[in-house]
Amino acid sequence: MENIGYIFNTYLDVIITALVVITVLLACITIINSFKIKKLRKKYIELMDGANAGNLEKIILSYYDEIHSIDKKYTDVQQSIQKIEGKLTQCIQKIGVVRYNAFDDVGSNLSFAIALLDENDNGIVLNGIYSRESSVTYGKPIENGQSKYPLSAEELQALDLAKKNYNERTFLYQ
Repeated sequence: MENIGYIFNTYLDVIITALVVITVLLACITIINSFKIKKLRKKYIELMDGANAGNLEKIILSYYDEIHSIDKKYTDVQQSIQKIEGKLTQCIQKIGVVRYNAFDDVGSNLSFAIALLDENDNGIVLNGIYSRESSVTYGKPIENGQSKYPLSAEELQALDLAKKNYNERTFLYQ
């Protein structure tokens, strides 16, 4: 017993210093843990926002239902877009216009040839011929960029303009 008292008295400075260091370390750990708990409490409050009973299972299930509903709407929108894109290929997308004088005695390029094509080069060529006495319009079907009927030079130009100048200038004046 005397040995313990002697050792205690001899190393009292070292023991007190070690205890002070341990106390400071524990205080630092306590402060760090309190900040972590504060962050965790903030996240918990955000998670439980709007939940008065605090039933986490109900909250998660309601979020799951909401996500499932949004996913279904997304799928429906995708299907609608695919349908629209399918129909869009059959809409007029390419236009070529050529204005010209059909007869020498008529000026101002009053006659015209218009090619109206879809994405697959199907459509129609319209040719309007103007003279002083009358005006006539013809239509010829176009399939895959070709016509079963003979096309005039102006109609061929309009067809070429529509096919080649898809996003560029589609009007030609002669």
